[in-house]
Amino acid sequence: MPRITFTPHLRKHLRCDDQVVAGRTVREILDVLFAANPPLRGYLVDDQGRLRQHVAIFVGNTMIADRILQSDPVPDGGEVYIFQALSGG
Repeated sequence: MPRITFTPHLRKHLRCDDQVVAGRTVREILDVLFAANPPLRGYLVDDQGRLRQHVAIFVGNTMIADRILQSDPVPDGGEVYIFQALSGG
């Protein structure tokens, strides 16, 4: 199963420890995470389920390409990194 790692900024505001989650796509993994931690949904996706502008998800070293449906595949035993970028001057 894939290992999920959250940026320290997200961990500062939400209970989202690194964990191992079942799923073959980023969307499947997000659905498992959201079911266990509903507040996480509002930080990562908008009301249409699209990835928020300042959120980035990497599978291994590659940023996901599908920010709308998050259909990017995740290999068994892969690593998923979830970031919330900070902006400002």
